[in-house]
Amino acid sequence: MRLEELDYDLPEELIAQHPPERREDARMLVVERATGRLHDQLVSDLPRWLRANDMLALNETRVRPARLMVQRPTGGRVELLFVRPEPGGAWRVLTKPAKHAAIGVRLALPDGSLEVEVLAEGERGERVVRVTGGDLDVALRTQGEIPLPPYIRRAPEASDLERYQTVFARVEGAVASPTAGLHFTDALLATLGERGVGHARVLLHVGPGTFRPVTAEDPRDHDMDEEWYEVTPQAAAALNGARAKGGRIVVVGTTSVRALESACDAAGGTLAPGSGWTRKFIHEPYTFQAADALMTNFHLPRTTLLLLVAAFSGSELLRTAYAHAVRERYRFYSFGDSMLIV
Repeated sequence: MRLEELDYDLPEELIAQHPPERREDARMLVVERATGRLHDQLVSDLPRWLRANDMLALNETRVRPARLMVQRPTGGRVELLFVRPEPGGAWRVLTKPAKHAAIGVRLALPDGSLEVEVLAEGERGERVVRVTGGDLDVALRTQGEIPLPPYIRRAPEASDLERYQTVFARVEGAVASPTAGLHFTDALLATLGERGVGHARVLLHVGPGTFRPVTAEDPRDHDMDEEWYEVTPQAAAALNGARAKGGRIVVVGTTSVRALESACDAAGGTLAPGSGWTRKFIHEPYTFQAADALMTNFHLPRTTLLLLVAAFSGSELLRTAYAHAVRERYRFYSFGDSMLIV
């Protein structure tokens, strides 16, 4: 496997800057692995591609309004992205510009309602900070911004608070949305339920590493960031029960795949309840233990997300599908269109 195999040409105008007017109005490219056939559909057509006893696996993580603009004592502005809490009440954060967040520096919101001190530097250049004054939860809720991906080249809008969250987001802790789930509405889930297609909720708190490109010449040498996952007893029972009835586990999103496969690894190859920190990295060749079909968005070149999808579909078929999507003017990335690989 070579790094160039993760490349493809994408016109910039195909990078979606806003979501579709209605979630289920997004297009959906159906990819049949057995035949190689491609079908141009809409997400609203999903019920015709699923059958009774199939079970969706949905990631119920919720994106935290994790981005705050603070100031140095000299007045310089620094962007903080609160990634996750650390033991002892500290937080791991990304800073921009990093040079303005040296160890020992104190930073504050312009109104003085929150103060933090930089304690340490992490292995990837992130910082560990401690809140020394104010309430972080209140600050994030009242002044924090949803951290949109870097390829969305516009200012955050009020609608992003809703549209960059899935309708089933429950457990706050992500700094990026599990974007395959953005296409679902309560009505679509209800329609699927009426047809005997259930859904189970798993959890993986998406971290900033989801956007980090693969730079190793051999992509298999890439070092994954760790992320927290959980598969509850109820979710494991529902998904195993679907298979026992002849249904498929239809995994919505690469993050849900990694949660399920991490739980399988921890249980010795069977789908069982589990939770913990995972660095699960999926690439060809790989035998999937808990995914029979995959719904996912179109991903950036040279990313671990693309490697995972290639492992599921086969790299040649994936290249064909992406070339078709570009030719047919599908919308790419977080607010873009979807693929269903069956």
